Amino acid sequence: MVDLTAKPFNLDAEALDWVHRTIDSLSLEEKIGQLFINLNTSFTPEYLDNILTNYHVGGMRYMGADSATVQEHIRYAQSKTKVPLLIASNPEMGGFGSADDGTLVSTHLQAGSHPDSSIAREMGRVAGVETAAMGCNWAFAPIVDIHYNWRNTVISTRSFGNTPDVVIERAKEYFDGLSESNTVAAMKHFPGDGMDERDQHVVTSYNTLGVDEWEASYGRVYRELIDHGVQSIMIGHIGAPELSRKFRPGIADSEIMPATLAPELLQDLLRGELGFNGLILTDASMMVGMTQAMKRADLVPAAIAAGCDMFLFFRDPAEDFEFMLDGYRTGVITEARLQEALERILGLKALLGLHTTPRAAIVPTAEALSVIGSAAHHAVAADIADKTVTLIKDTQGNLPLRPATHKRIRLYGISGQADFTGVDPSGYLAIARDELEKAGFEVHVFKDAAQRKAEGEEGVYFHTVMADEANAAYPEKYDAAIVFANVAGFAQEASVRIRWSTPMAAEIPWYVTEVPTVFVSLNQPNHLIDVPMVKTVVHAHNPSREAIHAAVEKITGASEFQGTFNENVWCNTWGTRL
Repeated sequence: MVDLTAKPFNLDAEALDWVHRTIDSLSLEEKIGQLFINLNTSFTPEYLDNILTNYHVGGMRYMGADSATVQEHIRYAQSKTKVPLLIASNPEMGGFGSADDGTLVSTHLQAGSHPDSSIAREMGRVAGVETAAMGCNWAFAPIVDIHYNWRNTVISTRSFGNTPDVVIERAKEYFDGLSESNTVAAMKHFPGDGMDERDQHVVTSYNTLGVDEWEASYGRVYRELIDHGVQSIMIGHIGAPELSRKFRPGIADSEIMPATLAPELLQDLLRGELGFNGLILTDASMMVGMTQAMKRADLVPAAIAAGCDMFLFFRDPAEDFEFMLDGYRTGVITEARLQEALERILGLKALLGLHTTPRAAIVPTAEALSVIGSAAHHAVAADIADKTVTLIKDTQGNLPLRPATHKRIRLYGISGQADFTGVDPSGYLAIARDELEKAGFEVHVFKDAAQRKAEGEEGVYFHTVMADEANAAYPEKYDAAIVFANVAGFAQEASVRIRWSTPMAAEIPWYVTEVPTVFVSLNQPNHLIDVPMVKTVVHAHNPSREAIHAAVEKITGASEFQGTFNENVWCNTWGTRL
């Protein structure tokens, strides 16, 4: 039913034979299991034995851990499974995010913030090298969303930019770099995020472009990347009302489904008009963008029936497996649809050479892990940081700040809450202090009311902190203020803004009228909506040592700013450019 000899599979006769023989050898339960990609929430053999023996999954993604733990986990899984597994990772920034000790090379936005397109290729290359060393073979990247709406914070740092041209150019480069390792790509999130300001993790979002506008933007991106050879596409829990109406005239508003459950978007548009022959998978199935659409018992098989080939993550393995089985038995999933999905799943495995690779050789040896977090990869990150740290504005002429002229620095840290990755969002502040001190500054770190209380100080209230901080002696104590902000709420909020520590908090830049003030963002590019009063703004893109070092180098004038930015930084708001 599927032409596995055509792009992107390009299988030979031997591989085709393996695909069909393997499918024919599977029981119904084993066929159903191939549709699932499990999120491994434990690293114990007993956990894996249960998932592999009882649910026969076709793929896995693991929770974060160090690379050695991940590799051994994958090795055990591949040794125990009947059909070799697709092992997914999320290398959106290089090796970081796929392993705790992986290299944070660059964000997508960072890779789009300099004329040198090879930055994206290097990010993809390091991502492939580091994840392949652990035994991963499937990257949930590149992200090909277009950041049209500055209020959208789920992809604000995860998009290459706000035009189709930059997204197409950099996504191709990332794919080419990734492809140097034996890794296939899943670009995301079809039919395209970046129009709605909300996060599909917590609510269904919508791409509301008209058909012609979509074709000229997101449609163009998908056509070019499909032609470039991308092997799989992750579907977002994103509705596209005008696209659905094109293929289903008269469809009621209440019938507009997120793309993961919309056959008109998957089969008529993606398979039909865009001609995509590769594998289609859902985004995470616990995201409320999907679960708010229908009951779990219905949506599990409905996603496959709509045109997805694989279903990302069990909520409860026993329940979801039974829901999928019931969907097949009741005809929601037809025999033809199941066969088609299985051919693409096994076809992707054959494309990776999993059918000819000895089982013991699928996962590299422990020695291969030496590339992860290597000095060479951190040097790549440092070079990219040097090119991409961006001066958004310096309308007051505050730069450069040098120890000879601005010795005493008041250092503020603005952090978001820890997101689902569990990474400490405040770890950057110690790095910032260290880098400033190495540059020759005398650094005085501000502590808010909660921090002072935690250290045992009594009688602390936001009014008392403000009284201590904001007084006429401020410019006598400090020569300049530098604010580092690492604010993220990915997957937990519909949008992300700065949340100050208290009402009228003392860290809010009231001090811009007292001393030269520099605001450095280590995450979101839209902070001028909340700190328009700051006259000097730098975007360093991420909280890595390399990015912070490069920012300090440029603030002090030791090196020049090279990064570029797009209009989203001004937040479409009066006063942010002042």
